[in-house]
Amino acid sequence: MVLQNLQPEALWHYFEEICRIPRPSKREGKIAAYLLEFAEKQGLEARQDEAGNVLIKKKAVKGMEQLPVIVLQSHMDMVCEKNAGTEHDFDRDSIQPYIDGEWVKAKGTTLGADNGIGMAAQLAILASRDIRHGAIECLFTVDEETGLTGAFALKSGFFDGRILLNLDSEDEGEIFIGCAGGIDTVINLPVELTQPDGETFALKITVKGLQGGHSGDDINKGRGNAIKILNRFLWETNVKYGIRIADIDGGNLRNAIAREAYAVITVPEKHKEHIRADFNIYLSEMEEVWKITEPGLKMELESADMPTQQFSADSTAKLLNSLYACPHGVFSMSYRMPGMVETSTNLASVKLKDRNTVCITTSQRSDIASEKMNIAQMIAAVFKSVQAEVTHGEGYPGWTPNPESAILKIAVDSYKKLFGKEPLVRSIHAGLECGLFLEKYPGMDMISFGPTMRGAHSPDEKVNIATVEMWWRHLVDILGKV
Repeated sequence: MVLQNLQPEALWHYFEEICRIPRPSKREGKIAAYLLEFAEKQGLEARQDEAGNVLIKKKAVKGMEQLPVIVLQSHMDMVCEKNAGTEHDFDRDSIQPYIDGEWVKAKGTTLGADNGIGMAAQLAILASRDIRHGAIECLFTVDEETGLTGAFALKSGFFDGRILLNLDSEDEGEIFIGCAGGIDTVINLPVELTQPDGETFALKITVKGLQGGHSGDDINKGRGNAIKILNRFLWETNVKYGIRIADIDGGNLRNAIAREAYAVITVPEKHKEHIRADFNIYLSEMEEVWKITEPGLKMELESADMPTQQFSADSTAKLLNSLYACPHGVFSMSYRMPGMVETSTNLASVKLKDRNTVCITTSQRSDIASEKMNIAQMIAAVFKSVQAEVTHGEGYPGWTPNPESAILKIAVDSYKKLFGKEPLVRSIHAGLECGLFLEKYPGMDMISFGPTMRGAHSPDEKVNIATVEMWWRHLVDILGKV
């Protein structure tokens, strides 16, 4: 046990157990089985719905039966990202946590503290014998990261409580009472293929070393997008020399900022040295541009095997032009909650779906429903101009803040008493399941809070040890005061 000496001991014990269990989005069967087995061992009532969501109930401790039922909620799945060169099968291998100073990290992969820490806190409370609380219902949802599938499928009546504590936030000392809604916009761009001639050579250009991060919570932190950085060089090179794309791959998940990208291109032989010189100039420019927010940026140019097929000149231009024109990042800031992002869009990934189609995945967020659709339609307009097929996902609703929330007042008063300072109450520019819970359970009183995490959705993910203990104390205190 690597984390056995950390406090609170029970929480870290369960978190380390959770790290041993594979739990990619849409493949949560193993962690769900673990939760049901845990409930059986503890003698607790548990059930699972058709979507795979798990609910575990615990009765009130003696003398607190009169308190209202509290729902504690987290999601089972984790974002599965790993560093280039890291060998890890997320369907079979355990996450390897380790302590690095004030933080817990994972070796070469995402840690899964999002939302494994929330799950661990629920299990520690369910297993406790000395925490004072009323009746508790612990809800564990599936597939939060790639589609909020579990929350969408949740049926009215699955749980009884009307006060919900969402344990899926990432900044200790901040209490969230609202979140942005979101939608995915996916593009399929057909491409025409040709064969290279004998007077060309092939190069591979790679962008890596970026921080990446959460496409909502980190979108305003000035981080680079590997696809945009790569495409800018390709676009400029195409204008000067008439290159052809043979292969392109960048980013991975719709809710993560692209950390790495590469392209294989063919170039007329006579421009071989010109491109190498231009690349060195561009690399120097990018290092200057990103030296503050992306000091780890790396770009490589190397010779590649000559491909048997390449995009036509027209298809190459359509792809590069549309990627260049595609917005990425913060679109507008909120005037109602100063300092908060209102609307944003993420150019998440570019993949060769097959040799004849490039699939481009994007995601949009806003706490105003009409602005969410506005930015999604803007993305659609860019790619429809090059005759691409554009589809929008079902989307999910935002969570409208309720400053008069009763559970919020209890949580704020508790925090002030415990730590002698005011918590920050705000909304978050990320998707939480709370908006969907509110649709299924109108009038639900909710807050979201958690310990401090950084680098979510990337292999740089880490959770701050001291804030886990602070958050735990806050959570336990709230349970005794509802």
